[in-house]
Amino acid sequence: MTILYLLIPLSLILLGLAVWAFFWAVKNDQFEDLEGPAHRILFDEDVNDLPPEERARRQRAAQERERRDGTPDDSDTASGR
Repeated sequence: MTILYLLIPLSLILLGLAVWAFFWAVKNDQFEDLEGPAHRILFDEDVNDLPPEERARRQRAAQERERRDGTPDDSDTASGR
C-alpha cells in the first residue's frame, strides 16, 4: 500500500511530461503536414531536400547546359521549375 505514495506522483509526472511533449509538438508544427512524407517517397529526388549549396550548384549547371544547348534541361521541367 505504501508503494502507491511513490507510484501515483510518478505517474502524474509522466502524464505531465506526455502532455507537455504533445503541446510542444503542436506548437512546433509537427502535425502540420501529415501526407507530405508519404507522397515524397514516390519521387526519386526532391530538390528541396538538398543542401542550399548543392541546389545552387545544380541550378548553375542546368543554366550552363541551357546556355550551351539552347534548350531547357529535362530535370528542370520534371522538378516543377
